[in-house]
Amino acid sequence: MAPHWQSYALDDAAGMTLFIALSEIREKLDPSLQFDFVCRAGICGSCAMLVNGRPALACRTLTANLADSFTLAPLPVFELIGDLSVNTGKWMRGMSERLQTWLHPLDAQPDLTRLEARMAPELAEQIYELDRCIECGCCVAACGTAQMHEDFVGAVALNKIARFRLDPRDGRSDEDFYDLIGDDDGVFGCMTLLGCHDVCPKQLPLQTQIAFLRRKMVALALK
Repeated sequence: MAPHWQSYALDDAAGMTLFIALSEIREKLDPSLQFDFVCRAGICGSCAMLVNGRPALACRTLTANLADSFTLAPLPVFELIGDLSVNTGKWMRGMSERLQTWLHPLDAQPDLTRLEARMAPELAEQIYELDRCIECGCCVAACGTAQMHEDFVGAVALNKIARFRLDPRDGRSDEDFYDLIGDDDGVFGCMTLLGCHDVCPKQLPLQTQIAFLRRKMVALALK
């Protein structure tokens, strides 16, 4: 079927979110409507979509905050499944494998009977802040570079690199991270349009982290 707009009319209700509205449409008006959801609490990230052209979570968007008429569309960049459903998981997995976004222990064969060294609370808090990413894809959908260059890793990936660079348990050096993101597909591809920063539902300091990584990568490049 060719892409097209489909209109629905619903009565608003107190506390109604887009998730509730879409569920009512699927239950009463159009059982074929496709959209994703899991938690309904802004934690899983699966219900992200374009609301009047702006990436947002359906479960956290109140219809009372929208005009009487508004538009919904699937997130760009990601593979379309149908209607409002896109395959963010496939993109996220590919990005994770490409950038190895998992902990690389300092010791290749750690002693599992020994407790980890204590981490300063301030550092643990910084790492936790970056770990709050729910991989909803909003930052990627709002990114001008990602829409023009399919190999750009996006703010979600750079946020993960920043997180592992902070972690004292990770054995990789700045040079190792430079090999992963020190090019136009990585940190130097960002055009600093702040789209990712503006739409992140968890209000993560994405542009701050990208700017910090860029300064570090520039310093390495000039060595």
